[in-house]
Amino acid sequence: MITAKRRGDPVVLSWLPIVVMAVVAAMDITAGPQAGFLPLVSLGPAFAGLIGTWRRTVLIGCAALLLCAGLGVYDGLFDTRRGYTAMASVAGVTLAGALAAGTRMRREAELASVRSIAEVAQRVLQRPVPRQVGPLEVAASYTSAVAESRIGGDLYEVVVSPYGVRVIVGDVQGKGLAAVETAALVLGVFREAAHDEPDLAAVAARLERTVAREANGEKFVTAILAEIHTDEESIAFLNCGHPAPMIIRPDRSVDFPLPPAYALPIGIGTLGGDPPHPYRADFGPGEQLLLYTDGVTEARNAEGTFYPLEERAGLLDHFDADAALEVLRTDIVLHASGPHDDAAMLLLRYRRG
Repeated sequence: MITAKRRGDPVVLSWLPIVVMAVVAAMDITAGPQAGFLPLVSLGPAFAGLIGTWRRTVLIGCAALLLCAGLGVYDGLFDTRRGYTAMASVAGVTLAGALAAGTRMRREAELASVRSIAEVAQRVLQRPVPRQVGPLEVAASYTSAVAESRIGGDLYEVVVSPYGVRVIVGDVQGKGLAAVETAALVLGVFREAAHDEPDLAAVAARLERTVAREANGEKFVTAILAEIHTDEESIAFLNCGHPAPMIIRPDRSVDFPLPPAYALPIGIGTLGGDPPHPYRADFGPGEQLLLYTDGVTEARNAEGTFYPLEERAGLLDHFDADAALEVLRTDIVLHASGPHDDAAMLLLRYRRG
């Protein structure tokens, strides 16, 4: 129903200039020349300039000039200046409308180009995660706080390495192009280090050195890294100032594994404190792991209540991982009456058998 209505809107708007001119003509004929409705014929090209192309605006303007001339002759207004004044107003509005339509069309073309570039950048920056890795089913979701935006400062990646399935979910401090640039840097380094480094601590150390060097202390990244060995039915985490992961057990109980000690975010580790240390948690058949950014847990409703992720864990019961994640994402957006911060989620399911 909504789609049909949206498709019909441009048709209605395209006829609006003609309808307006017809109404003005009827009013002028009915009320007579003394009512002074004739200059209102210029509303036709004015509306055409707002919603149509510059060519259509000129076409509507020519039709308006012919209509204005006909009504002027019918009303006998060319015996005075009123008829010529009305013609001049229609011609002036037509010119202005055509110029406005041309400017709008150029801006729309530029916006379409920018969106196309953003989509390409999104595919390069945030590549689709593998849907299936051994017994693991994987799904990802990204919601941008900026309307029409495709990319932001949140990031996620899944890499199948010689040392197991390695995962990262992170959130770059700040917003805008600088955050996107840092996110691209982190993802590039992680994709390489996940294959090269033998343990998660070495991967994190490599990320720390790169972000600290490139961002020069102006940016930091909260992140959680995970390493899964399906033959061990356990998972190793390394938390760098990021929200704790959520594991949903087969009995629908929820667990948030916490690190033995919190470490600083990536990029500011040189300020002091201990480096992050891996810690383990059980993760076996029938269980689900949700990694997410703070745009999920810090989504607040009109009363200022944060999103109750633990209470809504049951929304992930859908048999399809992508559908389950979409249900959860929709519920978060409804809770906050729209996205107010970027939110990334990565769901991993350990399938039985």
